[in-house]
Amino acid sequence: MSFFTSLSGLKAAQTDLNVISNNVANTNSTGFKKSRANFGDLFAAAPTQTTKTVAGQGVRLTGITQQFTQGTLQATEKTLDLAIAGDGFFSVRGQPPRQDLTFTRNGAFSVNVDREVVDTTGAKAQLLPVDANGVATSNNIADMFDFILPEFDPGDPTALLTNIGINGEGVVSATFSNGNQINIGAMAMASFTAIEGLRPVGDAHWQSTGDSGPPQINQAANGPLGQVRSGSLELANVDITEELVSLIAAQRNFQANAQAIETANTLSQTVINLQV
Repeated sequence: MSFFTSLSGLKAAQTDLNVISNNVANTNSTGFKKSRANFGDLFAAAPTQTTKTVAGQGVRLTGITQQFTQGTLQATEKTLDLAIAGDGFFSVRGQPPRQDLTFTRNGAFSVNVDREVVDTTGAKAQLLPVDANGVATSNNIADMFDFILPEFDPGDPTALLTNIGINGEGVVSATFSNGNQINIGAMAMASFTAIEGLRPVGDAHWQSTGDSGPPQINQAANGPLGQVRSGSLELANVDITEELVSLIAAQRNFQANAQAIETANTLSQTVINLQV
């Protein structure tokens, strides 16, 4: 029995090492959220047995959860580099044909050849319609639209785009060569009832699940969404010192379980030799 108990410990320690290693590897990944492995003990006893005489049967993985704590904001001075000071997510939609809606904290946006504002995966940033005062007129997913930079003033085709600005509420304003300024829309921000239930899909992107609940869409500065910081990026929330200490602990745990297996093997071999 000690073989299987220690084997479960080895597997648990290996999983812990894998999780910590992934955290360390993504220290420089923009918008990355560290994970933590959670474990529980295994115990089984028949109704006729007293639990005072039954040992546990090892450990099992109960789940790997991501920690959505705020990461450090780093200034970049680039307008389309966006960070969130709060709990919200940017809403982005993938390219055709699938056009999956995902959510990210990685606000390193850029402009493609079609003047679409896209993230590092090529997914298009989504906006909500706003009125002249920059207040969102809808918070429905169906009303979101792609963030596309206008080439000229809609009311004056001779006036070219000269500047783009994004304020703390995520409102995108465009300024043209004729001095006119219009609000294009507001960054579509999402929050979730159970954020730990989100499904990671890589590149600091997540999808909503039944466990997370549907996305609650609104513009920034509403509820837990937080504010948008233009000209900044959110760094990974990984404390490298903490991770290295955890790495040492996981390594010692692995070695201890390996030693327990070796000891059990020695005892078994000794018993066999005595019987012979």
